[in-house]
Amino acid sequence: MKAEASRDTTGADERPDVTEPVVVPLLEPADGVPAVVATPAALEATIAAFAAGTGPVAVDAERASGYRYGQRTYLVQLRREDAGTALIDPIALPDLSALSDALVGVEWVLHAASQDLPGLAEQGMHPSRVFDTELAARLLGMERVGLAAVVADTLGLGLAKEHSAVDWSTRPLPAEWLRYAALDVEVLVEVRQVLAERLAVSGKAEWARQEFEAVRTAPPAAPRAEPWRRVSGLHNVRDRRRLAVVRELYATRDRNARERDISPGRVLPDAAIVAAAQALPRTVGQLVALPPFAGKGTRRRAALWQSAIDRAVALPDDELPSARGPATDGPPPARVWADRDPAAARRLAAARALVADLSLEHTVPVENLVQPDLLRRLCWSPPRPADEAGIAAAMTAGGARAWQVELLAGRLATELADS
Repeated sequence: MKAEASRDTTGADERPDVTEPVVVPLLEPADGVPAVVATPAALEATIAAFAAGTGPVAVDAERASGYRYGQRTYLVQLRREDAGTALIDPIALPDLSALSDALVGVEWVLHAASQDLPGLAEQGMHPSRVFDTELAARLLGMERVGLAAVVADTLGLGLAKEHSAVDWSTRPLPAEWLRYAALDVEVLVEVRQVLAERLAVSGKAEWARQEFEAVRTAPPAAPRAEPWRRVSGLHNVRDRRRLAVVRELYATRDRNARERDISPGRVLPDAAIVAAAQALPRTVGQLVALPPFAGKGTRRRAALWQSAIDRAVALPDDELPSARGPATDGPPPARVWADRDPAAARRLAAARALVADLSLEHTVPVENLVQPDLLRRLCWSPPRPADEAGIAAAMTAGGARAWQVELLAGRLATELADS
């Protein structure tokens, strides 16, 4: 039960007494910090313990985002009743499929499962069922959905997050980091129980079940056609020649980062790529005179970056990238709809207003009611016929869950017909 304490206020005669929750710091795992599982024998014992455990299993994974290339998992944490907590080193033990097999049929409790499941799959870990505490918090309309905030709201416990962005590829892992990792799964099943009760009371339990299953079965994300267009500050690069410099520097940086297993942003910041594209330096000397290239590491590889610039500058015009970006099968940006198709713009405005009203009514974020891209597609090219059945079929084909279709299809059909 969440602890509460009276707030000492002045002016008590003018306003009623109020209380505020007291958050109790969660400082140590109940069973202490376990030794890291890093040998086949230790893994075998862990598998036996978790197979004999009871109830759901809390699962978390730590990556080295911002330090290493890609999203590899560097620590796997689990906790289950009657099994305790396990911290597993997936670098020493890359194949965890036997552990996954021991948990077939067991519900896995994760926070922001979509972030952890792809990395866990690389270790051979695939859940049969999932409960995502972050998604549950979103469906319940909680204002803050980070793990620490959800733990505080549901259990009145304070979960420190100061080690969330450290380099988890470090070996050996510091004791304080391991304590943090163990605490991340310490109360996750208890949080799940509270959220499940709230979902049931609010009538959203089935919504949550469908959302959890969609996350569990989601296919790997398709690679972007032109990932270099996500470089921060690209909007400041105006012409196709300079865009070619951005593209070439991005590709060169990516190859170098992959070879060295370093986060691309640590190899060459986006700001440096944009500065080089704007300045078009002709020599290494001109390049390193640019402020973003003043760092030692960046200067050390200046010849590599200048070669990439030179290749882009030498490209014939017909090999330069488009200024408009890659062609897609989706609608144009909504900001141009009023000029290109006023009727579609009216449909989108009406649909967005409807979804906003439903968001308030059900205390569910707009983006969790319907994917924004799917809503734009429905409004730009409505199905024929654009009745409830047609809208429902289009929503289902676009990846909407059954609860979203049931909630929205009829209302959207009415709004699109009226606009």
